[in-house]
Amino acid sequence: MSGAITCSVADLSVLLGPNATAAADYICGQLGTVNNKFTDAAYAVDNTYLLFSAYLVFSMQLGFAMLCAGSVRAKNTMNIMLTNVLDAAAGGLFYYLFGYAFAFGGSSEGFIGRHNFALRDFPTLTADYSFFLYQWAFAIAAAGITSGSIAERTQFVAYLIYSSFLTGFVYPVVSHWFWSPDGWASPFRPADDRLFSTGAIDFAGSGVVHMVGGIAGLWGALIEGPRRGRFEKSGRAIALRGHSASLVVLGTFLLWFGWYGFNPGSFTKILIPYESGSNYGQWSGIGRTAVTTTLSGCTAALTTLFGKRLLSGHWNVTDVCNGLLGGFAAITAGCSVVEPWAAIVCGFMASLVLIGCNKLADLVRYDDPLEAAQLHGGCGAWGLIFVGLFAKEKYLNEVYGATPGRPYGLFMGGGGKLLGAQLVQILVVIGWVSATMGTLFFILKKLNLLRISEKDEMQGMDMTRHGGFAYIYHDNDDESHRVDPGSPFPRSATPPRV
Repeated sequence: MSGAITCSVADLSVLLGPNATAAADYICGQLGTVNNKFTDAAYAVDNTYLLFSAYLVFSMQLGFAMLCAGSVRAKNTMNIMLTNVLDAAAGGLFYYLFGYAFAFGGSSEGFIGRHNFALRDFPTLTADYSFFLYQWAFAIAAAGITSGSIAERTQFVAYLIYSSFLTGFVYPVVSHWFWSPDGWASPFRPADDRLFSTGAIDFAGSGVVHMVGGIAGLWGALIEGPRRGRFEKSGRAIALRGHSASLVVLGTFLLWFGWYGFNPGSFTKILIPYESGSNYGQWSGIGRTAVTTTLSGCTAALTTLFGKRLLSGHWNVTDVCNGLLGGFAAITAGCSVVEPWAAIVCGFMASLVLIGCNKLADLVRYDDPLEAAQLHGGCGAWGLIFVGLFAKEKYLNEVYGATPGRPYGLFMGGGGKLLGAQLVQILVVIGWVSATMGTLFFILKKLNLLRISEKDEMQGMDMTRHGGFAYIYHDNDDESHRVDPGSPFPRSATPPRV
């Protein structure tokens, strides 16, 4: 704890006269007790803050579940919600056994951690159980992103395999590179041993979490192919809309709420003064981070609203929700090191990136029911570039430790080194996830463990794989519920009683 109370018996006894040594020893002992109490309180406050942030990030799983459920057709609702539950459950076990050790277990070569498997020899001097819980919540968020890309056509066993592999190995290695003090591209390395003298700045995971999940989903969806009926033989895209805009909006608001643990919580501590004896400290940085997060998401939502109106002629709530989340995914890397006005720029560009990625997806016949690869992969990559352009020197030194001559944002006068480090991160994340998850999905396909049968896909996995539908429904693309000519009722419907 900085600013600790100190007391010297030798110095104090000179001022106390007779029996000075005994009196000084007593006073220093009492001051030491008080100092220990302050230290204990500081640890308790910081750990409570981190635990509360972990709970917020974990609540995002409910947001993912609702968003996914609303974005798929009703006949696959139970399937997609079950996969979200298992992302958390399987991810919890595999991150405990392997993931945390690979991510933060300490290494000598900067590639992968080698200690603390199954939390052995834990807690350490630098990490407690609250830190493990917080990092696990991040790991399962990455797995949840991927599940959206391959929804409505993936075998259940494939979900279990990829989720365990992603949270137990692929994601932890990336987080080690950029977040562990030992990581080869970490900004926490000694100043003379950082990538381009700065290390890559990815504060809360535009690259580590969102790009990893998005690129993994990209390969899964590419190798599986689009859902049946998504594209005509001519190549024209057919919208297979989700069945519940209400669930999409509910999930979006839950994710928005959880993002206040995702981004501000990534400070991990709150009781750190930037200027001793003043009202300016890490608590100020946390508040600023919440503001930049909010502004980026709000700007992206409004930009998407009007952008899609111009392109399609509709005010589409689902598009607005995705735009909002794209703004959040983009600002996640730089939320702590940019000014609030820069967050508006971030959100505006994130919306354009998302719209552009969706247009490209249609052109190449890429099918992603939740736009997860476009949203998290595309907007996450933009977020890393954004840091290299707009990061402020003062905030970098406060958040990552004062370093003379530290490179900062290109547009802020800090040169191009930070931007170079950010581009390196984009390239290595794409390369690593492509090599690992792309290979895994390819193997699963060759083993016939990836995609469900055409019959199961047309009937819906709730009925064929999970014992029944989530609720009574009529999907727009279900032939059995098309209206007969001359009848006001679907073929399978009973006319209402008057």
